[in-house]
This record gives sequence, structure tokens and C-alpha cells, in this order.
Amino acid sequence: MVTSTHEGMHRIFQERPEILAPVFKVLEVPLSAKATVDAVTTDVTETRPLERRVDTVLRIGQSDGEDFLLAIEAQSDKKEAKAASWAYYIAYLQAKYRLPVLLLVVCQDRATARWAVGPFECGTSEWTALRTYPLVAGPDNLPVITDTRTVAKKLALAVLSAVAHARNPECGAILEAIGNVLQELQETDPETVGYFAEFLEINLGNTPAGMQWKEIMSFVSYFPGRGTVRETAYFEGRAEGKAEGEAKGILFVLEARGIPVPDSVRERITTCTDLDRMDAWLERSRTVERAEDLFAEDPETPGSGPEAA
Repeated sequence: MVTSTHEGMHRIFQERPEILAPVFKVLEVPLSAKATVDAVTTDVTETRPLERRVDTVLRIGQSDGEDFLLAIEAQSDKKEAKAASWAYYIAYLQAKYRLPVLLLVVCQDRATARWAVGPFECGTSEWTALRTYPLVAGPDNLPVITDTRTVAKKLALAVLSAVAHARNPECGAILEAIGNVLQELQETDPETVGYFAEFLEINLGNTPAGMQWKEIMSFVSYFPGRGTVRETAYFEGRAEGKAEGEAKGILFVLEARGIPVPDSVRERITTCTDLDRMDAWLERSRTVERAEDLFAEDPETPGSGPEAA
């Protein structure tokens, strides 16, 4: 199941690829200063019964080296089955695209990060056929960034650092610095403000750090409801109309997860004016496997059909 936290963790890489340069520097992996970043389909499913989807796959084009694929996974806890999944992702992507593949696992606690380093082996006691070595970003190697000027230069890295260090007493200072930078940006770059404010709210949740973040953002007049996800996530659409904003949000989540949206589904979403129903669709969009499944739990009433919606 893809949770909102899981969703937020990988969307930052797809939409803000500039974070990769400082992260690769932290991991001590060389990356061209003029590298290009392109999203690659995240579906690695070969047959219908298999449901395997990498969070994010990026093609990194280096001006002074070979291109490679970077598969990114967010991991909140230790799951032994992931070792096989990660090996599958790497082997499949390499076979399909004929490019080297690296796997980056982003962890939110030290225990998970230590486990995710591996190596994970496939074979018998007599012979190892395959060994997987993920790159891991977590509390032990992501820096604590509390200086406002540094945050302004490396905003995406600072935001990721805040999530990784959410249980660290220094997280409050990180959040304060980020809040100061976002307040300065709200006039010139409201899209960036909305994006990172939502990212932190989703990933910090109702933890002490999350409560502090909501308090920090309550002083930013830009947010009409003082920091709820629904009011900050799709602010442009809400300025044009609440229903249109909800529709954009639903379609955005589906497309970010790599789920195809047929024209009939898109039309039903964009023509619906029932905000309660659209709220339910938005919540389901985070977990459904097919776009059509958004409507599976709708009541079979005259007002719930495609024509009425």
C-alpha cells in the first residue's frame, strides 16, 4: 500500500531533481555538475498478476561520464521481502534499458538505514549468484542544516534532512530555518512554498516535529487554513474553484504514481462538483491500483453515475 508519507517521500525527487547533487555528494558518489535528469516509467511489471512498481526511476545523463538509471525507494521500516524486490528492480531495469542501475533507499530512522545498506545476497550456502548494495540516505549521513543561508541554497536537501532527523532535538532548528526561507519565498515563488510545506506536513505528520511545523507555518499568511494538506497542496486550483482544485489533486496523485487515467475516468473526475465525493476519491487515489477503482466504493444511486458526476 502506498501511504501519503510514502508518496511525499518520492515525489520530491521527481519534481525537484536538484536535490540529487547534494545527496550524491553526501553519499560520496561522483555526479556530473551538469547532469540532466529525466523521469522514466516506474512500472517494472512484466505480467498482470505481478505488482511491482519502483517509487521513482530517473535517467541521469552526465556530460563527463556514462548515463545511468537511479531507482529510488522510500523505506520506513525493515522488510525482509524488499531484498528480493530490489534485486528484481535492478536486474529488470538494466535488462530493459541497457544502462547501469543504482538503487537509492531513503530512510527515516537509523535502524532501517543500517539494515538497508545490505548487502543482500541471492544464492546458496555454496555460491552467491547476486548481491545487492543499495545507496542509503538517512539520519547518519544527511546533514543537520540549521543555517538560514545554507537552507536557502539547498532547500530541498534541508527539507529531506528535517524528515530524516525528525526524532533529533535539532529538528526544531532545521524547521525554523526552513520556515524563515519559505516566508521569504512566498511572494516570489509560492509554488515552491506550497510544495515543501505540504511535503513536510505529510512526512512529519502528528509527531512533535509535525506539530512544531504547523505552528511555524501558521505565521505564513499565504495559507488560508493555516497549514492543512488539502488547503496547501493544490492552491492554484483552489484559486480557480474548489472542485477544479480537487480534480487537479486527484489526477496529480494518480499520474505521480504512474497509474494510467482513461479519458472516461478523467472526464468523471473533472466534471464532478460533489466536494465530499471528491475528497473520498482524493484519499483513494493514494492506494488504488487502477484509476477506475476510485469509484468502487461510491453508492449506487442516481447521483453517483458518470452522467450525474
